[in-house]
Amino acid sequence: MKIGITGATGQLGQLVVEQLKAKTNSENIVALVRSPEKAAELGIEARAFDYDQPEQLVGALKGIDRLLLISANEIGKRERQHSNVIEAAKKAGVSWIVYTSLLHADTSSLSLAGEHRATEAALKNSGVDHTILRNGWYTENYTGSIPGALGAGAFVGSAGDGKISSASRADFAEAAAVVLTNETYKGELLELAGDESYTLNDLAAEITKQSGKNIPYNNLAESEYAEILKSVGLPEFYADAIASWDVSASKNDLFDDSKQLSKLIGRPTTPLADTVKAAL
Repeated sequence: MKIGITGATGQLGQLVVEQLKAKTNSENIVALVRSPEKAAELGIEARAFDYDQPEQLVGALKGIDRLLLISANEIGKRERQHSNVIEAAKKAGVSWIVYTSLLHADTSSLSLAGEHRATEAALKNSGVDHTILRNGWYTENYTGSIPGALGAGAFVGSAGDGKISSASRADFAEAAAVVLTNETYKGELLELAGDESYTLNDLAAEITKQSGKNIPYNNLAESEYAEILKSVGLPEFYADAIASWDVSASKNDLFDDSKQLSKLIGRPTTPLADTVKAAL
């Protein structure tokens, strides 16, 4: 049984590989990456895999039984890229595709949701067995801003009092590894989110508590937040996108209290305080 992991050198992909190594022989895991030489440190077979080269994908997927399709990182190109992978998987005889989608992709107002909905539809139409992991936000999406917040003396955003049910990347990676090694999850659609929910006010309070420095949360208008992100060097497209995602968070699009993630991994999800501590 060969398990292929797309984007295996990415932040989530590397963690999935580590989790799988604890559950199956390393010889059963294949990294499907743009630059195989960058995957050397993973200690597993690596194959060249470029979403934009459909003719290359079929060969790279030969002999792969189970495929983890980690959503690509080029926003705007993902629907086509994911379609290329699904088509190639079908031609190569992959028997099961597990896809990392977005929490409540069917109803979410997040700008990211459309490409995930399109990919979910492509999977349904493919005729290939599949499982959809609708991943919530990574806590690291927010804790990555802690150094900037400490420097500026405030944590800024546009999420209002929206509740965010995030979990650590490691939690989501473990969930993917659990699913990939257990066929009973075939055909499932899982809404995965952290056990605890917090607002950005709560996050700022946690940073204050742990850093010993008073860091209030400043809630800004979407356009104002986007301008701040641009001023620290973020490209315009990403700055506007991040600010819009916070507005979606203010509508509780990142909230979920079903606890499916902790049930799946058999332990509580990583507490916010732990991820803040790691970031500090």
